[in-house]
Amino acid sequence: MSLKIKGSVPTDSEDILGILNDSPDTLKRIYKAHFPMVLQMILNNNGNDADAKDVFQEGVIVLYNKVKTGEFELTSKLKTYIYSVCRRIWLKKLSRANNKITELKDVHDFLPVENDLEMHETRDLQFSKMEESMLMLGEPCQTIIRDFYMQNKSMQEICDKFGYTNPENAKTQKYKCLQRLKKLFFQL
Repeated sequence: MSLKIKGSVPTDSEDILGILNDSPDTLKRIYKAHFPMVLQMILNNNGNDADAKDVFQEGVIVLYNKVKTGEFELTSKLKTYIYSVCRRIWLKKLSRANNKITELKDVHDFLPVENDLEMHETRDLQFSKMEESMLMLGEPCQTIIRDFYMQNKSMQEICDKFGYTNPENAKTQKYKCLQRLKKLFFQL
């Protein structure tokens, strides 16, 4: 029996149950919690707000249908699942858009685009592996790497955040975290 504290954030399992029970609050909560991440991904990849809304809605429909038909098995965080589904949907849309443009061009112009798609698919697989590796990495390494490489925080800021004695110790920890991340990445 699980105890739910009033005002606490629902777990992924509770959100899945909410979908099964047709709870309107669940879909609102999923939208509020996960749309910003999808919006950011699409804005960073040649999209706009409207694209993000469309892709997110399609992603939530995929989740909803899988949960309702009993085909859904929660093997990762719901956030990771939604992000992955929306990313695939966006890549397909980009791919279709590229194909429409290249169909109008000469065959000679088509070959580099095909190479580009292969390169993007390869890079996409690597990003997926990196996401999985980051999830497997755990804390505090996950936050240290995100803070340094994605948030552009200084070693001093990381030192202060995690209570290291000096920035050199934070740098050493970041190095160890990167080594662990590389090891996980190449094991996948």
